[in-house]
Amino acid sequence: MQLGWIGLGHMGVPMAKRLLDGGHDLIVYNRTYEKTAPLTALGAIAVEEARDAVRQSDTLFVMLADGPAVASVLESVQEDLVGKTIVNLSTISPEETKEIAHLVEEHSGTYLESPVSGSVPVAENGQLVLLAGGDADVLATCQPYLDLLGKETIHFGAHGTGSAAKLAINLLLAVVGQGVAETLLLGEGAGLEKEKLIQMISASGMNTPLFGGKRDMYRKNDFPSAFPLRLMAKDLGLITEEATRQQLDLPLAQAATTSYAKAKSNYGDADMAAIYRALQD
Repeated sequence: MQLGWIGLGHMGVPMAKRLLDGGHDLIVYNRTYEKTAPLTALGAIAVEEARDAVRQSDTLFVMLADGPAVASVLESVQEDLVGKTIVNLSTISPEETKEIAHLVEEHSGTYLESPVSGSVPVAENGQLVLLAGGDADVLATCQPYLDLLGKETIHFGAHGTGSAAKLAINLLLAVVGQGVAETLLLGEGAGLEKEKLIQMISASGMNTPLFGGKRDMYRKNDFPSAFPLRLMAKDLGLITEEATRQQLDLPLAQAATTSYAKAKSNYGDADMAAIYRALQD
């Protein structure tokens, strides 16, 4: 079974590396060809056109920034999708994933969505949580590869359900991230030492793996990107669209959407925890 990979951004590189480390041959494509270098150094074969990645692969993993990017790539290769399995790991809306699934299946391909929960260090260690939507038999076929990428795969149901789950968990991520930032700012505004506030959160019931992973960012007021803030802002846009579609009133989602959207201009390429810096400003 020949595997292919399209999209070598923040998450794409460490995830694709997991497949190589698992002993699989891998064809890789990225719009910026130079970004294939870390993987070709490990034995991957880079191609210069997405079409070549599709033609030379049986199962193709796609990890791109948004729905339009995924649709654009797959539409450009639709004639070559016959007999191929497309595993979309990207965070897109449920409606977008249903449309893309239809495109793939209309051209006699097979589609599985499996967006991931976790950031770059989590991806490097193969500890992602994969949120699957699609046919159970297709998932079973792909499961050995997904097991290399993450610690757990949760199958939510038909096409669109995995994407809906990803929006739900990322809403919690955004709200918790802003909550930590506001907690620190409130305490610091009262004259409390930031280090002791960090100690307090770490010792409390509100300590989380998320906070533990970003503790030094808050401490140093430096936010190297594990999950870019601009992508969180993008996801919050999808979340508010989905809430509107469902006719849900989600005040925290609305507040977070406003905060991250404002922060994106100055801190878009920093980690999403840089919402602290933005609110501090």
